[in-house]
Amino acid sequence: MMIKTGLVLFFILLLSSSLSAKENFSEMSTQELIAIMGYVKSAEVAQFSQELKSRIPSMSSGEKAKYEKNLHKQK
Repeated sequence: MMIKTGLVLFFILLLSSSLSAKENFSEMSTQELIAIMGYVKSAEVAQFSQELKSRIPSMSSGEKAKYEKNLHKQK
């Protein structure tokens, strides 16, 4: 339980720090991009979407499933 809580806190810190500065989405892993779908600042959505769409052809089946599951979060 303690490890799970620690991982959740780590993810929240990572997410909040990554969203506080202008992002270079090309430096993020595909898994990271999928994880932050729906949490990107509106001013950076176009850049984010472009980077994510460029990765679709090389996504594994697992990544594509997570991407499709999170599509509803994108606005």
